[in-house]
Amino acid sequence: MQLSDTTEEADFRRRLREWLGKTLPELPAAPDPSDWPGRRAFDTAWQRRLFDAGYAGIHWPVDAGGRGATPSEHLIFLEETELAGAPYVGANFVGLLHAGPTIATEGTPEQRARFLPPVLRGEEIWCQGFSEPGAGSDLAALRTRAVRDGDAYVVTGSKIWTSHAEVADWCELLVRTDPDAPKHRGITWLAMPMDAPGVTVRPLKTLAGTTEFAELFLDEVRIPVANRLGAENDGWRVTMVTLSFERGTAFASETVACQREVRELARVARANGAWEDLELRRELATLAAEFAALWRLVQWNVSEAAANGVPGAGGSVFKLRFSEARQRLYDVAARVVGGEALLEGAWSAQRLQGLSYTIAAGTSQIQRNIVAQRILGLPRGR
Repeated sequence: MQLSDTTEEADFRRRLREWLGKTLPELPAAPDPSDWPGRRAFDTAWQRRLFDAGYAGIHWPVDAGGRGATPSEHLIFLEETELAGAPYVGANFVGLLHAGPTIATEGTPEQRARFLPPVLRGEEIWCQGFSEPGAGSDLAALRTRAVRDGDAYVVTGSKIWTSHAEVADWCELLVRTDPDAPKHRGITWLAMPMDAPGVTVRPLKTLAGTTEFAELFLDEVRIPVANRLGAENDGWRVTMVTLSFERGTAFASETVACQREVRELARVARANGAWEDLELRRELATLAAEFAALWRLVQWNVSEAAANGVPGAGGSVFKLRFSEARQRLYDVAARVVGGEALLEGAWSAQRLQGLSYTIAAGTSQIQRNIVAQRILGLPRGR
C-alpha cells in the first residue's frame, strides 16, 4: 500500500477532477428525501453518467464490466468524488457495493453477464434481504424457507430492514434450504426478482422520518435455481463475502465525508466562538486524527481486496471504529452548531442516521467477536 500518487495516478486524479468540475454543475437539484421515484431516477442518472465516462465500477475486473483499476485509482476516485460533493451511490448502494462485488467474485459467467452490466449502467436497483425479525445479529438463525421444486425454489418467510426494497428490481436473498443442518449450514444465496408473484413490500419509517428500509413478506415466491449464487447450502460462505465488502470497503466515501465534516465544524466553531472551548478543540483534533487513521485502514482494506478478491477481517476493525467515531462526530456537532440549528437540515439528519451505525451492517458486539476470534485468535466464549 503506497501513500502518495505516482505520475500515472496524479494524471488520473487530474482528469477526474476536470470531469467532475465540468459535470457536477450540469446536474439537476437533488429530489426531496421522501420522493423515492425521484431519488431512484436521480441516482441512476448519475450512475449512467459515470458509466458513459468510464468511471462506473472502475475497480471491478474488466470481465465483470469494470476497468480493472488499481486500488490506488479506486481510492482516488472515492476521495475526489466525495471532496467534490458528487452524488453518493444512493438507492443502488446494495447493487454497487454489496451484491455486485459478490456476484463478480462468486458468480458464474452467465450470472456475471446477466446481473453486473445493468448495475453499472444504473438500469437495475438491488436491495438486501438478509435480516429477519428473529435473525438480526444472529443472522444464521434465519428461517425463511426455500423448497426445491424442479428448476425453481419456492420461498416463504419474511425479512426486515430490507434496504431500498421500495425501488428495487432485485434482492440478494438468504434462505434456508436445509432445516435439519446446523444453522450456519443449510443456507443459500438467491437473486430474487422483486416483481415476482408473492412478494409484498411494507415500508418502515426511520427515526429521521424516511423509509429507506422495509419489511419484506414472501408467500410461495418462485425463484429460478439459475439465480442461486454458489452451491446449495453454501450460502453462509457466500454471505461472508458480501459482508466483507459491506464492512471493508463500502464506507470509504463516508470516511472522506467525515473528514470534511470535521473541517467544517472547526470552521463553524471559529465563527461562532465555540473555538474558545479547549475541550471541544481537543475533541475535534482527536476526531480528525481518528478519521485520518481510518482512511489509511480503508486503503489497507481496498489493497487487500484487490490482492485476495475480498477484504479480510480488517473490515470489522474498520466498521467498529468508524461507527463509534461517526457517532461522536455528531455529538460534537450538536455542541458546535447548537440545539436550534440541529433541529433541522443536514446536521440533524446525519446525527439521527448515525445512531444506527453501531447496529447496521453488523453490530459493534458482532464486530468485536470477529476481531477477537479471527485476528487475536481468542477462543469462542461459552
